[in-house]
Amino acid sequence: MTLTNKKILVTGADGFIGSHLTEELVRQGHSVRAFVLYNSFNSWGWLDHAEPEVRRSLEVFAGDIRDPHGVKTAMKGCDVVLHLAALIAIPYSYHSPDTYVDTNIKGTLNIVQAARELGVQKVVHTSTSEVYGTAKFVPITEDHPLQGQSPYSASKIGADQIAMSFFNSFNTPVSIIRPFNTYGPRQSARAVIPTVITQIASGQRKLKLGALHPTRDFNYITDTVRGFIAVAESDRSLGEVINIGSNYEVSIGETVRMIAAVMGAEISIETDQIRLRPEKSEVERLWADNAKARSLTGWEPLYGGKEGFLRGLRETVAWFSDEQNTRGYKAHQYNL
Repeated sequence: MTLTNKKILVTGADGFIGSHLTEELVRQGHSVRAFVLYNSFNSWGWLDHAEPEVRRSLEVFAGDIRDPHGVKTAMKGCDVVLHLAALIAIPYSYHSPDTYVDTNIKGTLNIVQAARELGVQKVVHTSTSEVYGTAKFVPITEDHPLQGQSPYSASKIGADQIAMSFFNSFNTPVSIIRPFNTYGPRQSARAVIPTVITQIASGQRKLKLGALHPTRDFNYITDTVRGFIAVAESDRSLGEVINIGSNYEVSIGETVRMIAAVMGAEISIETDQIRLRPEKSEVERLWADNAKARSLTGWEPLYGGKEGFLRGLRETVAWFSDEQNTRGYKAHQYNL
């Protein structure tokens, strides 16, 4: 499938990944409707900071993914839906798990139900590497068992299963993209890379962090956006779950040291108990096998390996080091 001459709906378009994806689709000349969370401030989230020509080219729909009527209204006239709207903060899922069921599972049901009724040509549903839990084998393929080690990951497992059930039951044209740990400009300060950068940039040298021993497969935002577009355009992706990851494993501790080196800072680390997950909830190891993405879509990371990771970190540091970009960030406060 080509996205040319298709009307594309992006849910969660106001967020970190969604805003980057929306902007790239517009830059490529596509017709995009951005679904943003309704609020009384009429804020479009990160899209408020998009280039003027991008904003002028957008059709914006303000609503709530939990409302089936609004979702169906937003999807009318759309050929392709890229569904990113979700609650994603793991610590907040310990605090308010009910909201994750409503937003992530029910919200996804609203999307695929409307897609079935409206005859949408393609739905790309967003999963997460967190559904795998601590790796039982590496690199992690799409056949790895699913383990709900947090209410967040459990809700995403449920959402994935709802999406795939509509493909199996009704032949709804669904693909599932499973990004590993995306990082880059605009990411929430609750994530580890922005946490480290913003603390150092604000002058702190004793950093407050959580566990340092777990490993992750970090995926730069540009590669994640390219992955969404590749999955959307691939006819072979229908009914498939596809990992989008760099195939490079690195510990949190090493990541912190790399960021400090990029920023030229001498640091020490203090364990902040509030940032630690419950023992059985911590995902100890993530490392993506991305062979399926290469085979089905032709996607491969441009920021792969240690050198690619360093390049992505430099670009992320440069963005976060500009005070114009980070006025809304609170480096001295833990962001749940």
